[in-house]
Amino acid sequence: MLFDPKKLLLIAGPCSLENEQVCRAAAETLAKIARKHPELKIIFKGSFDKANRTSLGTGRGTGMAAGLALLALIKKEYGFPVLTDIHERQQAVPVAKVCDVLQIPAFLCRQTDLLLAAAATGRVVNVKKGQFLSPQEMEFVTAKLREGKAKEVWQTERGTTFGYQNLVVDMRSFGIMKSFGFPTVFDATHSVQLPGAAGGKTGGRREFVPPLARAALAAGADGLFIETHPNPEKAISDGPNQIPTAELPALIASCVAVWQAVRK
Repeated sequence: MLFDPKKLLLIAGPCSLENEQVCRAAAETLAKIARKHPELKIIFKGSFDKANRTSLGTGRGTGMAAGLALLALIKKEYGFPVLTDIHERQQAVPVAKVCDVLQIPAFLCRQTDLLLAAAATGRVVNVKKGQFLSPQEMEFVTAKLREGKAKEVWQTERGTTFGYQNLVVDMRSFGIMKSFGFPTVFDATHSVQLPGAAGGKTGGRREFVPPLARAALAAGADGLFIETHPNPEKAISDGPNQIPTAELPALIASCVAVWQAVRK
């Protein structure tokens, strides 16, 4: 099992892998955090393709070959397990050769063939709850992975559509989703998105990431998903939601404190 119930799971890294400089900046920050907080289980994340961009005029990322090369570098040099998204079932096998965790994006969480392809690799599968689903409906999503004989399953809450161009997080989700028998993670950065609200791209309110992350842990989340970038204003995707790497250590320290308090 990659998930350790005695540790706080932290999935963190840039939204898009972008380039080696961005990946190293995130990985070096995470390495410092890991040395200070042995109670963390850290997974480095990054996407090689942002396949659901609001418009064609925004960058999609490195592509699979270059992205997997960057993830392999991080895994080798920093020792972190690595995670990335897959969008098509034929991506499952090549991605599984490098990545420890295959992630199913929220918009694709009900795509049966994609779920089964990920399960068949033997890697951990982290499936994000669609913005259009209730937490109760994740029982059927995770059941597909169970029936597909997935070795290990995680599920991630990332907010629910709340009117136009806004999301809301129902803190009851963590208790409901955990009842299905799988670790439940809170995606603190995508949950503060304002989808499509920034003139053909997604906006966001990163100032709400810290309170929501702490609230989710208090409500019973097993882990956090946090995107971070050395300069979010220059990120090719989700800049308004990402936490500057310089601010990440303090945020994680406060989250660890809440997690420890709840466990006591």
